[in-house]
Amino acid sequence: MKFATRAIHLPEHRVGGAIAPPIQLSTTFEHGPANEPLSDFEYIRSGNPNVNELEARLAALEDAASAIVYASGMAATTALLGTLPAGSELLLHQDCYFDTRVLARGLASRTGIGHRVLDLRDTSALQAALSEKTALVWFETPSNPRLDVIDIARVAEVTHAAGAKLAVDGTFATPAVQQPLTHGADYVMHSMTKYMGGHSDIQGGALVLRDDPSLDATLRHQRTISGSVLSPFNAWLLSRGLQTLDCRVERHAANALMVAEMLDAHPAVERVNYPFLESSPDRAVAAKQMRSGGGMLSVELAGGRDAAIGLASRVRLFVNATSLGGVESLIEHRASIEGSETVAPDNLLRLSVGLEHAGDLIADLEQALS
Repeated sequence: MKFATRAIHLPEHRVGGAIAPPIQLSTTFEHGPANEPLSDFEYIRSGNPNVNELEARLAALEDAASAIVYASGMAATTALLGTLPAGSELLLHQDCYFDTRVLARGLASRTGIGHRVLDLRDTSALQAALSEKTALVWFETPSNPRLDVIDIARVAEVTHAAGAKLAVDGTFATPAVQQPLTHGADYVMHSMTKYMGGHSDIQGGALVLRDDPSLDATLRHQRTISGSVLSPFNAWLLSRGLQTLDCRVERHAANALMVAEMLDAHPAVERVNYPFLESSPDRAVAAKQMRSGGGMLSVELAGGRDAAIGLASRVRLFVNATSLGGVESLIEHRASIEGSETVAPDNLLRLSVGLEHAGDLIADLEQALS
């Protein structure tokens, strides 16, 4: 079955013939007087029918052995990085979600897990950085906010040769565009708050494992103890979101490409970061591992910070807000959002291109640039 079909029909968890799965809100489940199990469930932190259904659906879409869902994307990231051995090392791509860098610094101070930042598009630099201490290589592709595209298969090959594991943050691309496990990654993290929810009203995260039963058991135990479980209602909404992900992302990507092409030709623009632009230096790698360019792009203005802030202040349809992947188009000045420790260029605006008519979005940006 193709992705769009599997998103709707696999796995089938129909209860009493219901086409839409019910929401099971119970926090506790009956057991015997000596704790004999009477069902698959005991207490909400250790399992819930809606959480299990979402995990099975996501694992099927990623061709994965298992998926574990969390209350947020950062909870999922924290869970995986928390399994790294004390004294080991984490390698990060230089363009990386700001809070992931913050988390890595915190791990170093609390547990002695070191981290280094490098350009993972340069596999010779990666080979030089890998050591016996390296436990995990982590990157986003496309990256946040500069949309760098990293060759998953090549990095996986180099990483595994050194005895380390590879984790990919697939939030920008989603499994509708890119499936890192099929290119050699060991783990994928998703902020399900974004495209999987799709309407800016759900928070959730996930770790998807290619095949690691021991880590799966460890992560599930940690989730039960830490309480970072996803709520049944959010799990139900996210499972529904996965069923429409393919068609929504197709429209996001079509709109984003048209917006990127307009911006790329505008004299006020210094650079557009979008992997499926013909001018993109990452176009060949993107075409190898992505079905489309996705719905995210960033633009660097020729006039510097003042030009970027000016454009963001004049848009009428694009909303100045953090996050991405909803039906509405968003714009934000990443350097202002991230503060003094940002690595985002001061002239950069990140755009989450929504599901509005592309012509209206282009007209809005044209008037804001004039």
